[in-house]
Parts: sequence; C-alpha cells; structure tokens
Amino acid sequence: QVQLVESGGGLVQPGGSLRLSCAASGRTFSRGAAAWFRQAPGKKREFVAAIRENNQKYYGGSVKGRATISRDNAKITVYLQMNNLKPEDTAVYYCAARDVWHIYYYSVDPYTMWGQGTQVTVSS
Repeated sequence: QVQLVESGGGLVQPGGSLRLSCAASGRTFSRGAAAWFRQAPGKKREFVAAIRENNQKYYGGSVKGRATISRDNAKITVYLQMNNLKPEDTAVYYCAARDVWHIYYYSVDPYTMWGQGTQVTVSS
C-alpha cells in the first residue's frame, strides 16, 4: 500500500524559512510527478510546486522565487523549501503523487496519491 507522509510544518515568523518533507512508502518518486499543494481555511487547494521524473520543476505564481522543490537521491523523499514566508503562506500543505506525468500537473484532480497534510502557520 502506498503512503505519503508529510512532516516539517510548524509555526514560523514572517520572513522565516521552513523545509517540508514528504516520505513515500510502497513506491518511489523516480517516475511520474510529485507535487505540493496547500489549502488555507475556506479556500480551494492551491498548487505550490511539482517535480517530474526528469527533475524538471514547476512553481505556482504565489511562491515563485521563494520555494524550491527537490528530491533525494534515493527518490523516496520530496522536499519543499520555503523562504521569506508570509502570513498568507499559512495553510495545510499536502504532498501528492501520480505514476505518469500529466500536463495539468498544477491541478488537484490528476493526482492519485495524497498525504495527510502538515500545518504551516506564519505569524509573529
């Protein structure tokens, strides 16, 4: 059974940094797509970043220049480094994956595997 488990969330001051991790069991991130989404209270789930099997990376407009998605060499963990965090970055962050790359990588629907989410709160 495939599982994605996020970790690394917490309370951060504005301007601070955080690194989120997504560990996979039952599969690796060597194929298809892995992505991060986030969802703030009362809002739709929003695309943050994605990485595909050839290491190409894509970012949502609200985090571009402040976020970096990466993958470890064993391809069982995907990371999201977030810098210069703002209060509007406060959300539950979800890891997602699918076995084959999809052109709508920025949409929720194509992803077949999801983690349970980790809360990120940016506040002074």
